[in-house]
Amino acid sequence: MNIISKKNEIRIKQLMKYTFSTKKDTYIHYKNKKKVIIFLAADYGNLGDVAITYAQKKILKENYNEYEVIEFPISKTFSELKSLKKSINKEDIVTIVGGGNMGNMYDDIEYCRQLVIKQFPNNKIISFPQTIDYSKDQEGCNRQKKAFKIYNNHSNIKIFAREEMSYEILKKYLPENKIGLAPDVVLGIDNFKGSIGKRKGVTFCLRNDNEKKINNEDQKKIVDYIKGLYDIKFYDTHIPFNNMSMETKYSELNKIWKKFSESELVITDRLHGMIFCAITGTPCIAINNSNGKVQGVFNLWLKELDYIKCINNFNLLNVQKSLSDIDLNKRYVFNGNLKNILNDKIFLNNKI
Repeated sequence: MNIISKKNEIRIKQLMKYTFSTKKDTYIHYKNKKKVIIFLAADYGNLGDVAITYAQKKILKENYNEYEVIEFPISKTFSELKSLKKSINKEDIVTIVGGGNMGNMYDDIEYCRQLVIKQFPNNKIISFPQTIDYSKDQEGCNRQKKAFKIYNNHSNIKIFAREEMSYEILKKYLPENKIGLAPDVVLGIDNFKGSIGKRKGVTFCLRNDNEKKINNEDQKKIVDYIKGLYDIKFYDTHIPFNNMSMETKYSELNKIWKKFSESELVITDRLHGMIFCAITGTPCIAINNSNGKVQGVFNLWLKELDYIKCINNFNLLNVQKSLSDIDLNKRYVFNGNLKNILNDKIFLNNKI
């Protein structure tokens, strides 16, 4: 069975699961309350997506304090969406988590996004800042065409990009009133209290998937070079957990923030590896990934931070120069002004 046939088989099973799911009264106690729902909330092991869910919930509570904010896990999309839908009124606000999954690389998540949009044609929908990444082959083009048709058919939707490449794609296919440009929502976290002790060692946080751009040989070069200068350790933003409870996933999130804040330096090719460094005031050398979102977010929102450096095309000399440009003995504090930018761009013209 080829990959496309396998995906189609999964889609049919998911649609059947949704079709035959019952309308239980699980969420009926929300019926008469004003609500903001966070759909596709991460309960899987990508801590970048978990952080987005956490930050989105936090910023929604601050901006819609008269509303009940409901975090609806992506794992319940096909089994409990009907139950939740019973309790949603047309005045309620639907939000969809931001991230880097609007495309066909993670089309299981994109499929859930499209289902949610189609199920709530009469509600205001805000899709938080995303990276759009459709492949250039026929499959990617077909899936992009279908996705933007669904987005265009909704009369009251706002989709935000978090870097200029994605914003240009949105401008090409969607009307201006449906799109916006804003920072990744995790950059709205401005109250992190980092380690007050002495930072120690270099932490590597590196990809091992289709978004990886640096090859294994170059990765070994940088690890060997840094190992000759500092104690090193490895810590990934991806952990092998699924269907995590809210307590577990936010506990894991605090663990990685603590680990980063205790490091002299983090070297990463993960976007949220770089963003976690930004909000914890941790010196960072970021290496661009395959779809360019690391460089894109850095150029637009983080290049003014003197403790974050970004390398587009890897070579060891660039790493050495970036290392010499960061004062590892200095205590850095994140400038939370990006939270104000998020509030202005997402909420200023979109609040009910």
